[in-house]
Amino acid sequence: MRTRRELANAIRALAMDAVEKAQSGHPGMPMGMADIAEVLWNDFLRHNPQNPQWPNRDRFLLSNGHGAMLQYALLHLSGYDLTIDDLKQFRQLHSKTPGHPEYGLTPGVEATTGPLGQGLAMAVGMALAEKRLALEFNRPNCRLVDHWTYVFAGDGCLMEGISHEAASLAGTLGLGRLIIFYDDNGISIDGAVDGWFRDDTPARFRAYGWHVTPTIDGHSAEAIRSAIEEARSVLERPSLIPCRTVIGFGAPDKGGTAEAHGSALGAEEVAKARLTLGWKEPPFVIPKEIYAAYDRRVQGAGWEAEWQERFQKCQRETPELAREFERRNARKLPDGLSAAFEESLRSARRGPAKLATRKASLQMLETLAPHLPELLGGSADLSESNGTLWPGARVLDRTHADGHYLHWGVREFGMTAMLNGVTLHGGLRSFGATFLVFSDYARNAIRLAALMEIPTILLFSHDSIALGEDGPTHQPIEHLGSLRLIPGLVLWRPADAVETVYAWRSALEGTGHPTLIVVTRQGLPLFERTAGREADIARGGYILSEPQTPPQLVLIATGSEVALAVAASRKLAELGLGARVVSMPSLEIFEAQDPAYRESVLPQALDRRLAIEAGATSPWYRLVGSRGGVLGIDRFGLSGPGEAVYGALGFTVEAVVTRSQALLGRA
Repeated sequence: MRTRRELANAIRALAMDAVEKAQSGHPGMPMGMADIAEVLWNDFLRHNPQNPQWPNRDRFLLSNGHGAMLQYALLHLSGYDLTIDDLKQFRQLHSKTPGHPEYGLTPGVEATTGPLGQGLAMAVGMALAEKRLALEFNRPNCRLVDHWTYVFAGDGCLMEGISHEAASLAGTLGLGRLIIFYDDNGISIDGAVDGWFRDDTPARFRAYGWHVTPTIDGHSAEAIRSAIEEARSVLERPSLIPCRTVIGFGAPDKGGTAEAHGSALGAEEVAKARLTLGWKEPPFVIPKEIYAAYDRRVQGAGWEAEWQERFQKCQRETPELAREFERRNARKLPDGLSAAFEESLRSARRGPAKLATRKASLQMLETLAPHLPELLGGSADLSESNGTLWPGARVLDRTHADGHYLHWGVREFGMTAMLNGVTLHGGLRSFGATFLVFSDYARNAIRLAALMEIPTILLFSHDSIALGEDGPTHQPIEHLGSLRLIPGLVLWRPADAVETVYAWRSALEGTGHPTLIVVTRQGLPLFERTAGREADIARGGYILSEPQTPPQLVLIATGSEVALAVAASRKLAELGLGARVVSMPSLEIFEAQDPAYRESVLPQALDRRLAIEAGATSPWYRLVGSRGGVLGIDRFGLSGPGEAVYGALGFTVEAVVTRSQALLGRA
């Protein structure tokens, strides 16, 4: 029988060996947290290596994702499809063991982590999803949702501001099945953190409303186990377990120093560490008894089988509930949703002549929400401004966790990362909202959603300089362009109520990418379309109007500026110039269409093109080509009434006509 320290040393050895072979990586954290990981994974974590997607598994997130070899070692040892050869390819091109954990690449990795603090925030989202779904699906004789979320986090995670945003909300909501292990080793890349990080972290988390265990020796299996048992006994509050550890535990010369943090220990130090730890095995060799101690394939299959028996009982006693659970976890939309979309479209078509797209979005949510029970939406303290709190929505709070609407508070970054966690957990379709200009706060979590290819939804209102009086601090300029640069992200900027419904439909039907819907504060006119042209909205860009004479140029516009393009096309017609108007609510969707369709909208022969958008000009040059132009804004905005700001910055019919004439050589 191997001792607990020997079991933990297997993690340390694999981490040292993989980092040494790669000559790159972070051995210090895996060596420092190995004892904690061993106790958690061998005594508490319920999972099935043969089915990493078992819905009722416990979730484990490595927020300090630079210590990826700890997670890879655990996954390998416990029986996931991760071989010793995969570990030998740590940090190598096209391997299953990249430098930081990547969702969808390595079996058993719940989330892409590495940008510090985001794993913690995503774990809060997962714990929120667990609490919400447990209230919805659990019955006295049928507990379908009954799991825990565990997080490893270090000093760096807790220095990041996102940790404050997420931990504050977790405490407020009483997410009791969330446990964070704080690796208090006092070292970061720059050295001892005492000079720049002296927070009383336990007191800070108590102030958030968390249960905090006494600080424990993170190398004592007995203390670790006792702390976990204490944390699991407190079901009304999330728990923090502060763990004093030695970074690079076992490395005699570099342990406890920054030298162990982010680079290979070196062959000499690895050899010394083996002697210090009493580890006699060659590199990448693990004794059979240690494999047997970690292996959870049989036990995990048993846990899932027991849960399957519960699920089958639910199928017999509450078949509708069981079917709903299966649908949710398969990310299938309910059958009645198509009819709800059609109802929203009918309402949009006969709506007022002028309507802000944020209000059109709210109307659509009101129609859609009763048919989408998995919907969980909310705003970062801007519910009325964003148009997100639909009539009839039940607010989710500490005592009513079965609600549909969540006040995220002024936490744009935390909100977005928590949304990613809710999405990753499964069973819910959630969205968050704020002003477009504040997407800067959320950007890194948006980027992570795109990297993970998950269908997180964000609604950004106050889309342009048209918001007016709040001035340049609140007027987005570069935001549309910079967000479109994120690979795999789909952005919609609808021009009226009808396009807004299509944007939401695309967002909810999408399963492999995040979606941003950008809406206006000011009213926009409702456009008339043929049925065929309306259907083409779903293709991201389409011909909204044609001149009576053959077109000589194309006006391409999005959102607020489509109305400007239409008005300018009429003025150009009076001057004998034919202009096709193309509405481009989603550049990404349009560019994914087949070449024949793109050619039908923007023929190569029709190369005089003017793109019109109240934002940075650079993204549009690839569409207008060398013979086209862009009417945009490459400076900050102005404070004043929206129409006045538009005029002052050149967004007028006269300006569009003048630029069009110049493109046609008629100036």
